[in-house]
Amino acid sequence: MTVTSLVTDDATARPWTVAVLGAGGVGGLLAALLSRAGHRVICVTREETARTLREQGIRVQSGQFGEFTARVETQTELREPVDLCLVAVKHTALDTALRRIAPEVLGDGVVLPLLNGIEHLPALRACYDAERVVAGVIRVESTRTATGVIAHGSPFTEIDLAGPEEPLAPLAAVLESAGVRTRVLADESSALWAKLAFLAPFALLTTRYGFTIGEVRTERREELVALVEETTAVARACGAPVDAAQTLERYNAFPAAAKSSMQRDAEAGRPLELDAIGGAVLRAADRHGVAVPVAARLMAELTAG
Repeated sequence: MTVTSLVTDDATARPWTVAVLGAGGVGGLLAALLSRAGHRVICVTREETARTLREQGIRVQSGQFGEFTARVETQTELREPVDLCLVAVKHTALDTALRRIAPEVLGDGVVLPLLNGIEHLPALRACYDAERVVAGVIRVESTRTATGVIAHGSPFTEIDLAGPEEPLAPLAAVLESAGVRTRVLADESSALWAKLAFLAPFALLTTRYGFTIGEVRTERREELVALVEETTAVARACGAPVDAAQTLERYNAFPAAAKSSMQRDAEAGRPLELDAIGGAVLRAADRHGVAVPVAARLMAELTAG
């Protein structure tokens, strides 16, 4: 199967059947938006969560999309082929979560992981048909405040897909139909690093100091600039044309009260994605001989607890 046959349906011809693995801040928001847009959505999750979603649906509180409740179907394991499978779990839960999506059941569905970091694609492509796993990143500030309740705080929800534009156009159109601004970029590495160069400083600094992004922009500005320059240098060494000035400008688009998902996990006592985010930066820096002293110090301090 070639990449040109990834998506063969006219995205506007019929509703899609979409499986969403992980009903947290990102997965829950996308599940609700796709359901509201008329697509059939199946949330694949644990039985306790599935029960709540069946009974109450997903409630979204959003400045961008308003307040609404969306009905979704639920399964504890995927039991039928789908057009699209969104993977929106944390790295720390990925291996366990993937057991709920058997390759033989998935069929010809496209797999779109929207995970933090850059190192998850090989594992997913080893598990599923490699040519049907599409690289993608999402930019959004969204959190699950309770099971089935999503607080969407950013004034934007954006997804970048990476690959040939023509075969990915229907997938982009489905996401656009749900209100998600979606672009198709040619280069996979560039798309992934563009997000990580922004996310790593955001996650590490907000978690280390317990600051919102607004406080980081003011109270830890020097550190923020240094860390962005480090992650940009690593990205460029990996062949991604990331611009430090543009990355810094993007922080201004986030509401001052925004917190990173890693910071929220730390506050709730949940496992942190330190290895997937900061660890990935350090490993790439080591491979290419790029000095990242600020990133290394923050990682050491966060790892020490």
